[in-house]
Order: sequence, then structure tokens, then C-alpha cells
Amino acid sequence: MESQCDYFMYFPAVPFLPRELAEPGRYRTLPRRNHLYLGETLRFLLVLRCREQAEPPGSWKELAASLAALASVSPGLSRRDEESQEEEPEEGVEAAGAAFRECRPLLTHRPQPGAAGGWGAAGAVAGTPVEEPIVSSDEVIFPLTISLDKLPPGTVKAKVIVTVWKRDSEKVEVREHGYLTILQNRTPSQIFKEEQSTFKAQVSTMLTVLPPPTLKCRQINVSGKYLTVLKVLNGSSQEEISIRDIRILPNFNASYLPVMPDGSVLLVDNVCHQSGDMSMASFYRMNSKSSCFPSMLSALEEQNFLFQLQVVEQPQEDSKEGLEVPLVAIVQWSTPKLPFTTSIYTHYRLPSIRLDRPRFVMMASCESPVHVQKRFNVTYTLLNNLQDFLAVRLVWTPENAVAGKKLSEEEKRAMQAALDSVVCHTPLSNLGYCRKGSSLTFSVGFQILKAGLLSSVST
Repeated sequence: MESQCDYFMYFPAVPFLPRELAEPGRYRTLPRRNHLYLGETLRFLLVLRCREQAEPPGSWKELAASLAALASVSPGLSRRDEESQEEEPEEGVEAAGAAFRECRPLLTHRPQPGAAGGWGAAGAVAGTPVEEPIVSSDEVIFPLTISLDKLPPGTVKAKVIVTVWKRDSEKVEVREHGYLTILQNRTPSQIFKEEQSTFKAQVSTMLTVLPPPTLKCRQINVSGKYLTVLKVLNGSSQEEISIRDIRILPNFNASYLPVMPDGSVLLVDNVCHQSGDMSMASFYRMNSKSSCFPSMLSALEEQNFLFQLQVVEQPQEDSKEGLEVPLVAIVQWSTPKLPFTTSIYTHYRLPSIRLDRPRFVMMASCESPVHVQKRFNVTYTLLNNLQDFLAVRLVWTPENAVAGKKLSEEEKRAMQAALDSVVCHTPLSNLGYCRKGSSLTFSVGFQILKAGLLSSVST
């Protein structure tokens, strides 16, 4: 019976109302899609057409009215993980100071029900028919819905599978005796023979899945401020995409096992690792005219977004000097070619940020430029959050700056020339008692013997 029918899948590129498809051949006029996006909700049609003179008209309508269909999706082809390319950037690139690291997507999903910008009625639960089948004289149309948010992040081909079967009413003997009694009293061959007489068919097709936007990250520390630059690139889609929102959050529970084949994740433990120095609202996106939302990106176009980490200036008593926090970025995006999905959320793994919070800090400042052979003062400020000190002394030892370092002959000559160009008038300064939580400010006199570019922080 299954072989007497032809099966067709149609993936419309525009929204449609299933009841409008009752007009014969109406679905054939809809524009079709040739690719999908990871995380979107997909609505499509399965058309089951009866071949000419295969079944009498009455028996065909009776069969079509009793059919049901269920859709599912699975990864058909995934790109290989290139772990080696994500470990560390090349030395030449890092030395140039422009090290943007590509961030791997962790999870892609649609808006949750009831959330702002939710998906409404078009985003029905994946795997369930959204409408009853539409039966005509020679065909039956099944409007179906599936979600692509359970596929692994590296999926490039999705296999859409539809199972069609005949809905049979429960037999009287099953209601009276139960399945166990029937299996015990009848031979398996007889049971399977009756089962084979029912209508069952499975149809599948492979579709291209486009990845989410490419995300790259660069972390910068400028004058004690922690800045993060996120670069969003539309590198895979020939269509224009819209970046609606982007956020950076601390990943307080990063103890994930590898992603399962169905896209789900498991936790190693249920401990939520938190820090008093950083909260969910610690990363502030710095607004500008060039990075406002929504941001439209054409093919191969990119956009940078700047974030600043806001942390407490005074570290807590139990905070660590070198706190390392894993981060995750969430990008909300969409394209005009998503007929049934308002937007898609993609989570990316960012490099961990390290909060260097030293307890004993010395800062130096002086006027610039200074004149050769003339005395000038360098003002030092000592911040002590470590412990109480009975006595603090400042000793001028410039030779210790290169102690234990392997330098070339040219570097040694340059370093020696710099040491010979600076004279400290007070190489030993007694600062006295320094209490925890206090600061000391003092000045030290210097003199430059030769012109050049020098630094006062070697003191």
C-alpha cells in the first residue's frame, strides 16, 4: 500500500496558513528554501499523493483521513573540530597586538516560550503536527514543525525524517484481554502478519545547515580597565543578518561534559561557582553610533562591539589576587529569510578573563619631558592591602630589572646605556610604618645625563 503513493517534501520560504493549502496545487506556488539555520523553527509540508488508478476514490479518502505523520531531525554531516587552531594564536599575530581569537559556539536555540520576542503559535513544540492533515481527491498534505536547536553546533547537513502511519482504533480483544495475553496465546508470525497489513512509511531528505555568525574576541587591559572587543562576522550566509543584541556573562558553572549527539549537555556537578568580584551584570556594553542595535551585516561584513568589565575597586577580604573567570557570549540574531522564527540565540565560549588584583602596588608619575642635566622628581604612591609593615624602604636597584634574563648583545648594550643615563639622588628611602589599607606618597629626585626615552617604573 505504501508503494502506491508518491511522497514530496516542500520547505516554503514564506509564512503560510495550512488551511489556505486546500486549494489544489496552492503549495507549489510558494517559494522554496534551499538551506536552513541552526537553531531555527522550521515549518514544512509533506505531500502524499495517490498514483492514478491505484486506489478507488472512496478507499483513498478513507485511508488518507486515518493517516498521521511525525517529523524529526538529526545531524547528517558535521564539520571536524579543529582544536589545534583554537589553543593559542600564532606568535607573530600575538606580538603584533591584534590577536583576535575565534570563539566556538556552544549552544544555539530559539527564544523560550513567554520570553520577550517569543515565537508565538508558529513555533509549536518540535516533533508534533501543528495542524490536521488536509485531504483532497488525490493527495493529503501534512503541515509539520521541527526545531533545529537540538543539533550539535558543528552540523552542516541536517536529515529531516517524517514517519507516516495509519491510526488504527484499539481492537476489542486488546481492550478486553490486554497485549500480554494476546502475545501469550497467539503465534508471533500471526501478529506480525497483521501488523504488516497496516500503512507505514518513512521519508527523509538532507538539507544544508548554515552556521551562526562567526564571533572573535580580544581582551585588553588599559590602565587597570578590563576591555573586551567582540567581532561579529557574517561569513557563511549570502543573506543579510541582523544582530539584535549581544551580551557577555560569567559562566559560573563551566563544568560541562562534552556535548551529546542530540545537542544536550550534562553537568559534572551541581555547584554554582560564584565570585563576589563579578556578577551577571559586570560587563557593560559601551554604546556608540557605529555599534547600535539592530546592526545589519551583509555577506562578509563584520561589526565590533566594545565591553568594559565593572568590578569593585576595593577587593574583598576573601578575594584572590589572580581570579580567573570563564566567560560566555550570547548573540541574538535573525535574518529576513526566517519565516517562522523571530530570532536565534547562539552561545559562544570566550577566553577566560583573569582579574589581577595585587595587594601591594606601587605607582609612579613624573612630568614629561624632562631636561638633560637638570634635577626632576618622580612621585611614587604605594597602595598596601596586604598586611601591616613595621618598616618600608625603597631601594634604587636598576640592575635587578635584567637579572636572570637572557639578552642579546645588542639588548645588553642598550640596557647598559639606559642605566648609565639615569642618576638617582636618593637611592635609599626609609618610608617608615605602613598600615594595611593605607597608602604612602613620596618623591625621589633623579637626573638624566643623556637624551633618550626612559621609564621610571624600574625603580
